[in-house]
Amino acid sequence: MNDATPVVRKGRKFDQVLEGARKVFMADGFEGASVDDIAREAEVSKATLYSYFPDKRLLFMEVANQECARQSQSAIDNIDMNAPPRAVLAQAGRHFVRFITSKFGQQVFRICVAESDRFPEIGRAFYQSGPARMRAEMAEYFTEAMRRGELRIDDLTLAADQFGELCKADIWPRLMFGVIDSVDASDIDRVVDGAVETFMARYGT
Repeated sequence: MNDATPVVRKGRKFDQVLEGARKVFMADGFEGASVDDIAREAEVSKATLYSYFPDKRLLFMEVANQECARQSQSAIDNIDMNAPPRAVLAQAGRHFVRFITSKFGQQVFRICVAESDRFPEIGRAFYQSGPARMRAEMAEYFTEAMRRGELRIDDLTLAADQFGELCKADIWPRLMFGVIDSVDASDIDRVVDGAVETFMARYGT
């Protein structure tokens, strides 16, 4: 696929192409996924694939945007937003860290960074599909928790961003710089539990 300015053209087989691409990317990653494999899985011709997505990076990011939106919705649907802050933060933090430290999540981040100069809209679209949505949901939850007297926060969106950064401590930079190859559940528990305690020490009543 070429380096022309990416343009997405939707059509009758658009969703079919995306589903095929999602399966291949999830199995093989960005580098390992070939256009031939994606076309075969989607049951479309390469010409049809190219007509929708002239650049494999654009196809990957479209899949990533949908997956990120799905992950965000899953978190929203499965977390009891009426629960106390420690419970909500622990669930939200684990969900968030599991996604960003997955192979797919790491690849999404690297592609966004690598293509940010040429295609800044890719990163913006990804941010809006997931991180911005979760940020807004957390801020809304903080408002309710403050109404119940459980939290005391002046800047809701800053607090949401701070919690996200606390959840990335230690393991995220080491993953990104190749110091470690993967994390396990105990690593995630250690970091998220620490993030919750730090957050509550600052904002708990």
